[in-house]
Amino acid sequence: MRITTTKELLTNIRSTIFTNFPVEAELKRIEFEGPEIALYCGNPSAIMNNSEAIKRLAKLLKKRVVIRSDPQARLNRDDTIKMLRELIPSEADVRNYTFNDDKGEVIVEALRPGVVIGEGGSLLREVLAKTGWRPVVIRVPEIRSGTVESMLRVLNTSKEYRQRFLKEVGERIYKPPVITNGPIRIVPLGAFGEVGRSAVLVDTGESKVLLDVGLKAEANTITEEFPAFHALDFPLEELDAVIIGHAHMDHQGALPYLFKYGYRGPVYMTPPSRDLMVLTQKDYIDLKQKLGEVPPYGIEHIKKAVEHTITINWGDVTDITPDIKLTLNNAGHILGSSVVHLNIGEGRYNVLYTSDLKYAQTRLLDKASTVFPRVDCLIIESTYGGNIMPSRLDAETKFIDIVKKTVERDGKILIPTLAVGRAQEVMMIIAEKMATGELPRVPVYLDGMLLESTAIHTAYPEYLALNVKRKIYQGDNPFLREEFIRIDDSSKRDEALSQGPSIIMATSGMMTGGPVIEYFKELSSNSDNTLVFVNYQAEGTLGRAILKGAKEVELADNSGMGRRLFKVNMEVQAIEGFSGHSDKSELIRYITAVRPTEKILINHGEPSRSAELAHSLKKIYINHKVKPEILTPTNLATVRLR
Repeated sequence: MRITTTKELLTNIRSTIFTNFPVEAELKRIEFEGPEIALYCGNPSAIMNNSEAIKRLAKLLKKRVVIRSDPQARLNRDDTIKMLRELIPSEADVRNYTFNDDKGEVIVEALRPGVVIGEGGSLLREVLAKTGWRPVVIRVPEIRSGTVESMLRVLNTSKEYRQRFLKEVGERIYKPPVITNGPIRIVPLGAFGEVGRSAVLVDTGESKVLLDVGLKAEANTITEEFPAFHALDFPLEELDAVIIGHAHMDHQGALPYLFKYGYRGPVYMTPPSRDLMVLTQKDYIDLKQKLGEVPPYGIEHIKKAVEHTITINWGDVTDITPDIKLTLNNAGHILGSSVVHLNIGEGRYNVLYTSDLKYAQTRLLDKASTVFPRVDCLIIESTYGGNIMPSRLDAETKFIDIVKKTVERDGKILIPTLAVGRAQEVMMIIAEKMATGELPRVPVYLDGMLLESTAIHTAYPEYLALNVKRKIYQGDNPFLREEFIRIDDSSKRDEALSQGPSIIMATSGMMTGGPVIEYFKELSSNSDNTLVFVNYQAEGTLGRAILKGAKEVELADNSGMGRRLFKVNMEVQAIEGFSGHSDKSELIRYITAVRPTEKILINHGEPSRSAELAHSLKKIYINHKVKPEILTPTNLATVRLR
């Protein structure tokens, strides 16, 4: 019998649960909490000791099930903390406990969460059984992070609001689909025929989902800076979900703008993407204000976006609408970056959206995932679709050579760097090469937003490359090497500029602002020093001007007497090969690995690069049995999938 009403569906779900749930667990009530079904029990230990029953129930429902205790089954807070201190080994280094009465959760903040979890989650089950509180373990970053702390505060103070919000989301997700065989279409709203303001609308007839919602930083007008929201033929209230692939501003920077103008639905991303997103959005507002401009949204809109964010881990299959299941997997681009897989209509159609990806192992991250049951349509980036990049080995060799030669002449190496991703990759190289003796041991000064970004990296080792994760778990955190010196006051900045060779890493990566400008002013006139670019320099930026050979640049004079010219006598070098994007050969290998069957849509690239990737793919597919249609659509050019 086909279920056609919400009431019938809920009755069916409840019947399945009560039929298959152990009686001794004393099921009290069932709640829909976003994509999860929460079962509140009077005797949670009975079900926690029966993991097969939970698996069987989840399989029958095809939903994510979470076990919680009924309020009557919970110890009071004081007794719970006492029990936690008895159960959790001291080496876990627990820093704080926070209680969520609505969900019956106790948040355990620990430096070593694995110790709290126990083998196979055994300690978590024991805590729930003995206290009635479901433990949620959060890693305390080894480097203190103001962003992580503020995130926990926001989530703690908005518990009641989020509870209501999650219930509303759950009721929407678990209602039967009305349109089951309607047209499926893609509407490009940004980053097609260009780089920046990534946004893709997926419309199934039943559901409307937005993949990424970014900004174009170098745009001259707000119309060019934001995705083409004006083209939406429905109010924001009808948008079912937003999915963020990763935390770079060109993929998520417009999210608070949606909340400013009425969106109140869910936003899905990984936990580190959420934290890095908040960091970069706040920095964006700060930069706008320093330039004397009015930001397009405020801190309150960032907070509202956080309150509506539902974090999911890689590999978790999650219902996000009545007819769409979402799975995020590693994209290899930056911390927490994800390729987005949408299963529409229980296998009717499958879309894979790469956002940005790196299909090669780096020091910091494992390469992008290619394991998907089926891909009908692939939407893939082409930032370097026309390029073959130097190998990582060649890039590292060049970097080592530059540092050695500069140190030999008692010079300083200034590295303007992107705060998220590139800075940590270069730090990993420096840490390893100093440990092996391939680089001289000189102080490495870190300044700007990369400090907070690196702190966030230490909170999520499970999202880093396997060997890095192992090192951190074993107490050998590469970000904590003694050579790395954090610049958190002006006296240390003076130290970095004092006599003796050193490496200085500072934001911003394109020299559009930030502390790197102050270092450049002091170091640029000395030919013993070297300026090393490790990321792309966009047209119109100071970095691009210097890279193109400018011998003098005009900057603000620190004396407060207006602006003056600064000579560029220092050596200038650029190293390609550290990119978090795949070049043409890697993109082709990725496409071959995921095997799209019907369509390949190429986006996120200058038109010439997207066209070159398309041309190369068409030649490759000439002799293939399966020949997907290869398209390079422009913004607002709707593509019908089914």
